[in-house]
Amino acid sequence: MIKNCIKIITILNLLILLVSCSATNGLTLSVTEPAPILLNKKSSKIGILNRSLPDKKYEVFDAIDKILTAEGRDLDKLGSYSAIESLKKELLNNNKIQSVTIIDTLESKKYGIDQFTSELSWQKIEELCRVYDLDAIYELSYFDTDSKINYKTIKSEAKNAFGLKIPVIEHEATITTLIKSGWRIYDNNDKAIVDVYYTNNTIQLSGRGINPLKAFETVQSRKDAVLAVSKNIGKSYALQILPFNIRVSRDYYVKGTPNFEIGKRRAQAGKWDSAAELWLLETKNTNPKIAGRACYNMGIINEINGDINAAIEWTTKSYTDYADKNALRYINILKNRKAKNEQLIRESN
Repeated sequence: MIKNCIKIITILNLLILLVSCSATNGLTLSVTEPAPILLNKKSSKIGILNRSLPDKKYEVFDAIDKILTAEGRDLDKLGSYSAIESLKKELLNNNKIQSVTIIDTLESKKYGIDQFTSELSWQKIEELCRVYDLDAIYELSYFDTDSKINYKTIKSEAKNAFGLKIPVIEHEATITTLIKSGWRIYDNNDKAIVDVYYTNNTIQLSGRGINPLKAFETVQSRKDAVLAVSKNIGKSYALQILPFNIRVSRDYYVKGTPNFEIGKRRAQAGKWDSAAELWLLETKNTNPKIAGRACYNMGIINEINGDINAAIEWTTKSYTDYADKNALRYINILKNRKAKNEQLIRESN
């Protein structure tokens, strides 16, 4: 036991020593990523088509499927409506979208199992866009909820009227629901399917009671839970045509000279430009290792300040002139970010 404690303490001390001796510190910054889905700039009038509902000739099979999977009545239909309404609402929040129309085209709706319906012809897309004055069409190709019930009894104790504990049998029901949806986006201006997307979301609800009926009563919120997830599916998909922000991690050098130590404390205090003044001085250091680290840090401060070209220049110098190995990886990161920034500019124009 004592040997194990000594071993653990030794490992912790080594970890602390390694952290304290690290030549770099970490930071995070926010960067803007281009939209995952690129619509034509002229595509501002959007239609939404629901093809997930069963055709009349398939309704009997769909009914059997619902019984076998213990699905609630009309849950697929209500879920698809919720997803589409949420998609429409979120698209209208986008200032680049002029209008959103839900298309009532019953002839396009097919059996709502978890598979994509066949692609619509461009002749059909053009016809819909002409009739409804649209530029692009979102298609909900399928929306399906599969549910499984797990039922068991549990032995427990309960107090009777006299305060005495007596053994009782509790009934527990767990319903797991898998929500599956598939989407397409037809951009009529480019005559292209710009996205094919599918989602799988799981909801699990459990309930207990003194009899099976009471157990199932406690999971009656399943419908609300499915509709809430459906709403989020539609909202999330609408956001895919917008740029988004993420946090990224970077490392900067904090060891080498007293200026790096001071720069570290200035950076930790949020005074990055003040820290950069010291790093700039060290770029002229006669020690190539120190100068390389300083050039690398100058790349960091320029990225923080939004000057990607200057960041690439400093980081390239760190690698080519001073052989800093971390700089090569950072150069590729910066070039990738520059390309994405150029894409963002093209999207905004």
